[in-house]
Amino acid sequence: MSVVGFDLGFLNCHVAIARAGGIETVANEFSDRCTPAVVSFGSKNRTIGVAAKNQLITNANNTVSCFKKFHGRAFNDPLIQKEKSNLPYEIVHMNSGGVGVKVMYLEEESIFSVEQITAMLLSKLKETAEYNLKKPVTDCVISVPSFFTDAERRSVLDAAQIVGLNCLKLMNDMTAVALTYGIYKQDLPAPEEKPKIVFFVDMGHSSFQVSACAFNKGKLKVLGTAFDPYLGGRSFDEKLVEHFCVEFKTKYKLDVKSKVRAVLRLFQECEKLKKLMSSNSTDLPLNIECFMNDLDVSGRMNRTEFEGLCSDLLQRLEAPLRSLMEQIQLHVEDISAVEIIGGATRIPSVKERIAKFFGKDVSTTLNADEAVARGCALQCAILSPAFKVREFSVTDVVPYPISLKWSTEADEAEGLHEVFNKNHAAPFSKVLTFYRKNPFQIEAFYSDPSNVPHPESKIGQFVVQNICAAKDGEKSKVKVKVRVNTHGIFSVSTASMVERMEADEQEDQEAEAKTQSTTDTLETDSSIQQDSTEAGTQPQVQTEGQHSPPPPEPSSGEHKMMGEKGNEKPPEAKKPKIKVKNIELNIEASLVWQLGKDLLNLYIENEGKMILQDKLEKERNDAKNAVEEYVYEFRDKLSGPYEKFVSETDQSNFLALLTDTENWLYEDGEDQHKQVYIEKLEELKKLGAPIQSRYREAEERPRMFEELGQRLQHYNKIVEEYRNQSEAFQHISSTDMEKVEKCVRETAEWMNNAMNTQAKQRLDQDPVVQAHEIKAKRASLDSSCHGIVSQPKPKVESPKKEEKPLNGVNENHEEDVNSEKKKTNSTQPQQNGDCHPNNKGTIDMDLD
Repeated sequence: MSVVGFDLGFLNCHVAIARAGGIETVANEFSDRCTPAVVSFGSKNRTIGVAAKNQLITNANNTVSCFKKFHGRAFNDPLIQKEKSNLPYEIVHMNSGGVGVKVMYLEEESIFSVEQITAMLLSKLKETAEYNLKKPVTDCVISVPSFFTDAERRSVLDAAQIVGLNCLKLMNDMTAVALTYGIYKQDLPAPEEKPKIVFFVDMGHSSFQVSACAFNKGKLKVLGTAFDPYLGGRSFDEKLVEHFCVEFKTKYKLDVKSKVRAVLRLFQECEKLKKLMSSNSTDLPLNIECFMNDLDVSGRMNRTEFEGLCSDLLQRLEAPLRSLMEQIQLHVEDISAVEIIGGATRIPSVKERIAKFFGKDVSTTLNADEAVARGCALQCAILSPAFKVREFSVTDVVPYPISLKWSTEADEAEGLHEVFNKNHAAPFSKVLTFYRKNPFQIEAFYSDPSNVPHPESKIGQFVVQNICAAKDGEKSKVKVKVRVNTHGIFSVSTASMVERMEADEQEDQEAEAKTQSTTDTLETDSSIQQDSTEAGTQPQVQTEGQHSPPPPEPSSGEHKMMGEKGNEKPPEAKKPKIKVKNIELNIEASLVWQLGKDLLNLYIENEGKMILQDKLEKERNDAKNAVEEYVYEFRDKLSGPYEKFVSETDQSNFLALLTDTENWLYEDGEDQHKQVYIEKLEELKKLGAPIQSRYREAEERPRMFEELGQRLQHYNKIVEEYRNQSEAFQHISSTDMEKVEKCVRETAEWMNNAMNTQAKQRLDQDPVVQAHEIKAKRASLDSSCHGIVSQPKPKVESPKKEEKPLNGVNENHEEDVNSEKKKTNSTQPQQNGDCHPNNKGTIDMDLD
């Protein structure tokens, strides 16, 4: 199972994977760990990432960038209309109401939704991850800004589904950063101690986000978030662009904004100038050659002027910081550290403003560009059963308060209740209780639309169906579970109708057990971020208060299971036992932003076709490049190392063919099928291959002859030693040694003849003997001789040592004496730790 984290940035993307026991940010095919969020369309294929960014100016109308904020928004959204005037490509209104991008693709006008564009970018990131992991990638965690609404989050999930990714979690940028920070910290306080409060500040290319987090060992809890979705690095770029547009109009009489190409070039140069000013406080030049009307333009800017130009942007930094401090009710003294990430935080004035607000130096211990991707990969590893990660729980928050409005009887007012307040823990579930006879509708919306950076405050409508009156004609009790899931998306997850009936005595205990189990399931949440008692503290929602409702149910916080002593009264008479049955109800959801199944399947099919087209075009280009490479390589070598291995006639003919092929490549062969290039290459190789072969043979043949000669010398030396009766080889029979001598003689004769014949051949002629033949001859020599000369000497048994008789005593008498001694010794106890070799294996040991 793969573990991958994708950081989908506004300007750039990063991919992190779990490998070799750690988290690694991987590089793309350009050896760059940063992949631009750009997709470009051409007449034959798509290009994505670095290659697409290189076409931002040359193919501006068909190169799509800065599309991240189009997710989950209608075409008439004010943000879309504002962005529309700054984009080099055309955006259009789609039938679904969303934003479409119109481009020329495969020589045809095509319209792609923002989900399709993001899916294309994800396909590139997926390819990068698969190349580094050497296996398919399916499961992943994808980052989204903390301020994304439900509609925007659902749109990103649809994009992941189009490209075949199973997104285990949509993770907020700031939560991912906090996880990266906390999981490696060894100095966090124990769970029972006061938590360590850390602020994380992120200014990327398009937005400014702040998060406050509480850390204990093995635990991360997000306390709150704040943001300015329209303040980022590009806001500073726009200030510089506006400044130089005015300057060039005065100085060169040029209307820069009249040409898209000029604006894009100016944006690129201003971004470079901004980065230079971050490390240099002196005057810096801005020079652009052939900017407009063949004019070269230039300007100057220093850091002091730049900060004055952006003073209003710098003032906006404090608002989110102050807002978050008010939300969590903390003082600056309570904050242990302030960590900053994001490319725009490298601007010195931005860093100074943040440090000044908190009254302490900011920390840059995290990688400003890769921290989000690493956090996503860590979260994916935690969710993956294939990886063992240190125990670490993560509790996120709900960024906007969510309320519910539901329909009631005709003569009653609509019900209204806020189910999740701002910064409520997430993921989280709550159970609401209704009393109904008929199906009813629940509408979810954001309680405070003014603080939501999205024009649509409505989340969706949910119709609870199949409700009927109870058997006694009264209203049925309906329990509805609402949830903010792991993606941060609100939903009405389940609904059930509680039906009560009399139970037989023998079913009494079983009914009580089922009731207990069912009620626990409905009233509690099993999320890892909360305990069951907290989940059940939602007050009861009751909508039938004016028309003699049934006896009120206790609120969830006061809920007592059937059979508890607190609810029992001493009965005067035996009451019938009640059995509770829960009937699951269907929920029909109508969400503000959700791709239909048919449209989603169509997008999946189209993405598959485009991936295949890209693959075919890559193969075609590779075949064309192979022909071009062959032409250039041989042209150089025919006048260099290959010159001696080709005759003058063949050389001139081959050079003419190479020139004709080169001309064809840039004329009629510019756009041909893959097979045409393959055939062209084979035609060239018919002439080129023999030349290459002769060159390689001339390089390898002397070395092969030398190695064969060394083996012949080795075996000749052994034969000579045998003749000189060397002890090392006297165990070899004369017949075997004659075989060795004969084989050596025949091989030496073959080698001498081959060398003499080859010496008479010209280099531009095919060789008489080839290197592989010499190699085979050496192998044959070794197989015939090595087994003989490497025979081991036979082992000679050493003779037994004979003992001479002493003082005239004969051997038999000595043996008799020794046998007597052995018998005597065998009856004596062992002394001095000596063993009994003669009785070894027969000693009985008494262990009592």
